[in-house]
Amino acid sequence: MNEQLGIKIVLLASLAVLGLLMVLPARGARQLALRRIGALLLVAMAAVAIIFPEIPQAVAEFIGVGRGADLLLYGLVVAFIGSVLASRAERKKLTAQITQLARAQAIATAAKPEDRG
Repeated sequence: MNEQLGIKIVLLASLAVLGLLMVLPARGARQLALRRIGALLLVAMAAVAIIFPEIPQAVAEFIGVGRGADLLLYGLVVAFIGSVLASRAERKKLTAQITQLARAQAIATAAKPEDRG
């Protein structure tokens, strides 16, 4: 147990930092609440898996996955895909906003026909 204490501390600290980063940006009250709850549950589950590695193994065996590490990998893949999709949707929304701002700016600063000549 003592030989694993260092890595557990590093992993738990990393999870704490990531958890804080995930809950800081806010959009709407409901979305923010759901995001915070989801992030805290993810961080709590990861902390439990780090402190008690036999739990993911038992869960993996219960649901038919060979090893706890495989179960964690599958969860990571799902979380990664969700993150990519959320980022894509956000990027699409921001691109539309930038386009609208650029059009408004172009219209606002366009020279009038009588000023050209």
